[in-house]
Amino acid sequence: MAEDRVSAEELKQIRQLIESIRYGSVTVVVQDGRVIQIEKNEKIRFR
Repeated sequence: MAEDRVSAEELKQIRQLIESIRYGSVTVVVQDGRVIQIEKNEKIRFR
Protein backbone atom coordinates (compact mmCIF):
# COMPACT_ATOMS: atom_id res chain seq x y z
CA MET A 1 0.00 0.00 0.00
CA ALA A 2 1.26 3.44 -0.77
CA GLU A 3 -0.42 4.79 2.35
CA ASP A 4 -1.02 2.67 5.44
CA ARG A 5 -4.65 3.20 6.38
CA VAL A 6 -4.83 0.22 8.71
CA SER A 7 -2.56 0.53 11.71
CA ALA A 8 -0.53 -2.31 13.15
CA GLU A 9 -2.66 -2.07 16.31
CA GLU A 10 -5.89 -2.49 14.31
CA LEU A 11 -4.48 -5.52 12.52
CA LYS A 12 -3.36 -6.94 15.87
CA GLN A 13 -6.86 -6.52 17.33
CA ILE A 14 -8.48 -8.13 14.28
CA ARG A 15 -6.10 -11.07 14.50
CA GLN A 16 -6.75 -11.52 18.24
CA LEU A 17 -10.51 -11.56 17.66
CA ILE A 18 -10.22 -14.12 14.88
CA GLU A 19 -8.03 -16.35 17.02
CA SER A 20 -10.33 -16.05 20.04
CA ILE A 21 -13.47 -17.54 18.46
CA ARG A 22 -14.25 -21.04 17.33
CA TYR A 23 -17.51 -20.34 15.45
CA GLY A 24 -18.67 -16.91 14.37
CA SER A 25 -17.53 -13.90 12.43
CA VAL A 26 -15.43 -10.78 12.66
CA THR A 27 -16.69 -7.77 10.71
CA VAL A 28 -14.47 -4.81 9.91
CA VAL A 29 -16.38 -1.60 9.21
CA VAL A 30 -14.55 0.87 6.97
CA GLN A 31 -15.41 4.50 6.29
CA ASP A 32 -13.42 6.75 3.96
CA GLY A 33 -10.80 4.02 3.65
CA ARG A 34 -10.20 3.77 7.42
CA VAL A 35 -11.25 1.19 9.97
CA ILE A 36 -13.87 2.74 12.26
CA GLN A 37 -15.31 -0.34 13.94
CA ILE A 38 -14.58 -4.01 14.51
CA GLU A 39 -17.45 -6.35 15.44
CA LYS A 40 -17.20 -9.88 16.84
CA ASN A 41 -20.19 -12.21 16.55
CA GLU A 42 -19.58 -15.50 18.33
CA LYS A 43 -21.80 -18.58 18.10
CA ILE A 44 -21.92 -21.31 20.69
CA ARG A 45 -22.90 -24.70 19.30
CA PHE A 46 -24.45 -27.47 21.34
CA ARG A 47 -24.12 -31.10 20.32
